[in-house]
Amino acid sequence: MKKEQTQESLVFGSNLNFLRTRKKLSQTQLAIDLEIKRTSLIGYEKGVQPPFKILVQLADYFGISIDAMMRYNLSKLGEFELSRIDQGFDVDITGSKLRLLVTTTDKKGKENIELVKQQAQAGYTAGYNDPDFIESLPKFQLPFLSRNKTYRCFQVDGDSMPPVAQGSWVTASFIEDWSNLKSGTPYVVVTKEDGVVFKLVYNKIEEEKSLLLVSTNRLYEPYLVSVNAIAEVWKFETFNGFEVFV
Repeated sequence: MKKEQTQESLVFGSNLNFLRTRKKLSQTQLAIDLEIKRTSLIGYEKGVQPPFKILVQLADYFGISIDAMMRYNLSKLGEFELSRIDQGFDVDITGSKLRLLVTTTDKKGKENIELVKQQAQAGYTAGYNDPDFIESLPKFQLPFLSRNKTYRCFQVDGDSMPPVAQGSWVTASFIEDWSNLKSGTPYVVVTKEDGVVFKLVYNKIEEEKSLLLVSTNRLYEPYLVSVNAIAEVWKFETFNGFEVFV
């Protein structure tokens, strides 16, 4: 019986061949590394659907998600994205790690805008992808905002970004692909060590795998943050200078 070939398995096979060839591995060597038969590997590269256990093995071996290997043509990635694979980063076709955003909805199924107060920001850094934590945050709606984006509202801590003052609320939209961040634009950046910061961002990902964060208050020095130290990025949309939220 001929083994099943699907569009996904054909894409996976093409990507498997591309990744193996790029690492200058023979089919024999890769089969030995994975402890599978060479004939099986040849079949996978031709589009035969591997068992799930083998899918996981291959994805782990090359450091890239099963989803990316089955959905995207990896040969179209640029050199920067390919170098990230070589360094052990999981990338998708946009060159950014797949980011799963936890959100909440109202009774009509519309996404809420969750509020992250100054006091909650330390917890947010640890719980940004925890459904229970996100559910615990206060929520509201802004009907004039586009429904094609996902928003979150962060309270500004400090005086580094005038005219947005200490205690103001910044509403921002979620950015999944960081490679296209527009330099000189204000973003909320959620960092693993420094917490939630609101800054002008200059995109240095291609050259330095970092973002340069700049304050509008020139008393504060610009500084670089490695993409590896960043959890989320949100693009500034609007702000409110008054304490109107519960």
